Amino acid sequence: MGSDRGLQDSPEWQRLQAHQQRLAGINLRQHFARDPQRAEHMQLEAAGVFLDYSKQCIDAQVMKDLLALAERADLLPWIQRLFAGDAVNHTEGRAAMHMALRANADVMVQGVSVGAEVQEVLKRCCGFADQLRSGDWSGHDGAAIRDVVNIGIGGSDLGPRMVVRALRDRSGPEMHFIANVDGAPLAELLEQLDPKQTLFIITSKTFTTQETMANAQAARAWLVEALGETAVARHFVAVSTNQAAVESFGIDANNMFGFWPWVGGRYSLWSAVGLSIAVAIGSVRFRELLAGAAEMDAHFSIAPLSDNLPVLMGLLAFWNRHFLRMPTQVVAPYAQALEFFPAWLQQLEMESNGKGVDREGRPLAMPATPAIWGDCGTNAQHAFFQMLHQGLERHPVDFVLPSHSDHPLQSQHQMLIANCLAQSAALAFGKNAEVVRAELRAKGMSGEALEQAIPHRCFSGNRPSNTLLIASLTPKHLGALLALYEHRTFVLSVLWQINAFDQWGVELGKQLAGDVLDSLRGQGAVDLDPSTRSLLARVRA
Repeated sequence: MGSDRGLQDSPEWQRLQAHQQRLAGINLRQHFARDPQRAEHMQLEAAGVFLDYSKQCIDAQVMKDLLALAERADLLPWIQRLFAGDAVNHTEGRAAMHMALRANADVMVQGVSVGAEVQEVLKRCCGFADQLRSGDWSGHDGAAIRDVVNIGIGGSDLGPRMVVRALRDRSGPEMHFIANVDGAPLAELLEQLDPKQTLFIITSKTFTTQETMANAQAARAWLVEALGETAVARHFVAVSTNQAAVESFGIDANNMFGFWPWVGGRYSLWSAVGLSIAVAIGSVRFRELLAGAAEMDAHFSIAPLSDNLPVLMGLLAFWNRHFLRMPTQVVAPYAQALEFFPAWLQQLEMESNGKGVDREGRPLAMPATPAIWGDCGTNAQHAFFQMLHQGLERHPVDFVLPSHSDHPLQSQHQMLIANCLAQSAALAFGKNAEVVRAELRAKGMSGEALEQAIPHRCFSGNRPSNTLLIASLTPKHLGALLALYEHRTFVLSVLWQINAFDQWGVELGKQLAGDVLDSLRGQGAVDLDPSTRSLLARVRA
């Protein structure tokens, strides 16, 4: 079934609109009353990730027509093209084959075998990480490396930073991340470090990224001042594809770890960009991370659409966005170790699908990605959950919960589990005026004071959520979880008929920043708009 210009003109879309109207007067409490086995009917598990979607505002007829809409959009052929290594990133003429980085078999990318190269780079990265962790790699004067600083930005920072925070053990060097061109974080960090025991990983595909290279040059100057020019080669390594620039910086080409044009920045933590991950958690656990993602890849590539976890999550998100008109998507991991997961997901989804034109360059007939935001539970419960429960707009929530913890405070983990499950139940079922009235009467309240108090204590409920369970936060489970969201993002891009793998919207700001910087430094006449000229004058003053 071929896709037409707009899904909104399709009979599947019309049926889904009718479902939305049909279900408008039915709440989740009624859905569960009609189907006591609803929780068992609306669950799916793949690669160690379990999804309960019974608290979504849907029924079986909605799911049937969402799957039909996916067929209308040619989702299965697009999945096949993705895994075949076709140039799905058509504006740059590239494949998007990050799955090759975690595959156990040879993979073809645009007709070229890449398996041997991938395994060679992985072997080099893991070997270097093991050397560093064991103390076999030492600094310029023979001192063991105690601190490692990854300098990057965007995909060269968010993914590795998130994974290292989630899985960090204390058996290797201390890992630090610097991204912002604001010099304060780097200056503060350098005050704490011993140059003789510090290694910098400069992560930049082109080795020209403005923010990254500004921080890299500052770190280099700090090291050279302490240890001399010849120390650079033992205290800097590079993740890059620009060998000339790397060598000009003073890094030995043997300590440069490359990757490929078909690895997008926000999909790159599985590549040499993940060198900091391998250093932080060790090569064995890094390979387990890849294995978990590969298991989810296999599921996504072969499972029928109706039993396909990334497909299902993408379709639910699409329903919430376009038929229930929900403006944002909240993610609430109930694990402090996943505190950077929302930020990683923001880049993954909004940089991939934050587009205004379709694959042919025509304006979209509907808005694409909602705003992604969130924070760790239970902190989030004391911040924005008030709005989620009682605000006029509804915002779907993805709860992410490890069933078991790796720390000894098991009673507190039980409290964490209880809070997570309670929040999803409260969002779904709420509390009506009758229940509130009975509770207040039991507390001795009556008359006008009671009636005035009731509206403030009512919860409408019927606010959708997913609950994603993993057994524990291991490298393998985390790898599967991250790959799940990568593929969910791709599913949504197919439904919106957009290219998820370019990011031209990032470029204009970079270009203008260069012009403004030249003007700020008095380096020639630059044509700036009146507002920017006025602001620059104010800054100078």
